[in-house]
Amino acid sequence: MYDRYEDPYNQRNQHKKNGRNVGLAAFAALTAVIFLVVIIVLLVSVFSGNDTDSSSASRSDSSASDALGATQTVHNSVIITTATPSPSPTMAAYQNSVLYPASAKMNVPIGTPGTGLSAAERKVVQSVLSGDSDLSPFARSVPVSFGDALDYQSVPGILTFRGNNFRNCASWGTAVASASALEQIWEYSGIGGLTATTGSFSWTGTGWTGQPLVIEWDWDVQQMMNMYPEKKVKKGLTEVIVAAMDGKIYFFDLDDGTMTRDPINVGFTIKGTPCLDPRGYPILYVGQGDNNGADGKIGFRIYSLIDDSLLYYQDGMDSRANRTDWGACDSSPIVNASSDTLIFPSENGLVYTLKLNTSFNRATGALSISPESIAYKYLFDGVSGNATGIESSMAVYSHYGYFCDNTGNLICMDLNTMQMIWAVQLGDNSDVTPVIEEEDGRVYLYTGTQVNWQRTDEPEYTGAAYTYKFDAMTGEEVWQTSQPCHTRNGESADDSVNGGMYGTPVCGRKSISDLVIYSYCMTTGINSGNMLVAYDKTTGEEVWRYAMNMYSWSSPVDCYDADGNAYIIICDSIGQIHLVNGLTGTRINFLQTIRGKGTADETKTGLNMESSPIVYNGMIVIGTRAGSVFGVKIK
Repeated sequence: MYDRYEDPYNQRNQHKKNGRNVGLAAFAALTAVIFLVVIIVLLVSVFSGNDTDSSSASRSDSSASDALGATQTVHNSVIITTATPSPSPTMAAYQNSVLYPASAKMNVPIGTPGTGLSAAERKVVQSVLSGDSDLSPFARSVPVSFGDALDYQSVPGILTFRGNNFRNCASWGTAVASASALEQIWEYSGIGGLTATTGSFSWTGTGWTGQPLVIEWDWDVQQMMNMYPEKKVKKGLTEVIVAAMDGKIYFFDLDDGTMTRDPINVGFTIKGTPCLDPRGYPILYVGQGDNNGADGKIGFRIYSLIDDSLLYYQDGMDSRANRTDWGACDSSPIVNASSDTLIFPSENGLVYTLKLNTSFNRATGALSISPESIAYKYLFDGVSGNATGIESSMAVYSHYGYFCDNTGNLICMDLNTMQMIWAVQLGDNSDVTPVIEEEDGRVYLYTGTQVNWQRTDEPEYTGAAYTYKFDAMTGEEVWQTSQPCHTRNGESADDSVNGGMYGTPVCGRKSISDLVIYSYCMTTGINSGNMLVAYDKTTGEEVWRYAMNMYSWSSPVDCYDADGNAYIIICDSIGQIHLVNGLTGTRINFLQTIRGKGTADETKTGLNMESSPIVYNGMIVIGTRAGSVFGVKIK
């Protein structure tokens, strides 16, 4: 339960209560007398009422609506007034029917952190940096404030990892009723690779998390961008954006997979999921997965999608960071439209926030930003600075940000004061993006861990993938369970294979609103076995499980038909896409994707789907390590 502040009025007047007992008793007696008199008057009125309307007198029950929209029901001569529920507002074209209507009231206050969870109790050293200056104590001049996930954006599309600030939706629109089959519609097979910094392997295709983005541009914005002529004039164009490990950002037509414009050649490996501006501005925010570019730089960048120009670069090899030997950004950033603020956690352990000062003239196409950077730095007592790092994406409720880090902590921070509220040690490394749900006046988080450093002295072992539900406002554990998964500690990072939870969980809606679904990899051995497990949200008890032969780092995606029936999409390490009944966990069907389908080079091998898919109006889009991106229709 939340710890509430006591009412100061009650505190001041507590000592007066005993002195008022006599007065209160007299007042209660007087109230009882008045109540009896009112009842007697009402009874006299009922039995002496006008009997001329025989139709009314003969009914024991009748209803009518008053001028305020309330319903008055006459039941056995007693009038009962019931308020009529307010109708849901009409859904806007830029809002997602999966999330409609908005469910979060966004009025839950922060509570007192659970015992041992506050920043002070965790002995956290914190600073708020502008350049080399520490601004602590800090208060943001234009406050960050997010609303319900339905209201994250003002243009249709899936614009960041898991769609919005709650990180709870990678699907859009409805699937067909009684979905029973999957059909490969298109393939783009031209993604290449880049040699990793270590030189021991190549990054190819798309990686983890590697989720595509999709957007339906406003017509005036579509006309100002450097698309191919036939795409620029296409009505109803839905553009897919895929950031790849060959150092390019690709653009496709959702309908047929043809390219809509030339790729942006950024020149370095991108593993994570980029972010589009939720205001519909032609701006792309993208992080870097390896410092294997020709210029030797690593960090994150902001691009104009009008002409592909670079608007901003943040160096990840930041001398201010606790971790100074690595500057990748696999986290998917998020933008708060109301405050014009970008939020971008980094593997160097800093959380960057940029007041963008965006200027976009829709009449002329002039676009500029002038970022003011504020970075949050923290270090737990007893933790080495080089052990810090954030690969999880941040989920946000109002102005409270939630993320997991490489030291195994789930952290809540206030984005307006840039201070930690609470932190929970999860028991192992976690790259999982927490998922937020507000329910019955409470806010909850769902997350979990890998099996990484539980037994560092054993080369291969079976450990626990810890699985949690937390109270988001206090950090207190609601329930916890785990699943056994295999892992291997190699002689180098390149040779290590970690099992556990890599995918972000599904927080069920509609027909599965009582379920949360997690994916666990390496359940039967190294590089084999995966398990989808659905738990009851309230109790944490297992409801169903779906076993797979091959492992999956990909996040499961929930989609729904018009009647609210739930379907789960999960992709695996040999290019299979599974269609699962969300209510029962039974497999409906699966599809083996085919590279070069119908050609002499047709193959079903090498199609590892580390990346997470999206589902847009019944079309699945998913990238592979083989260099192919597929469009697959749910039928």
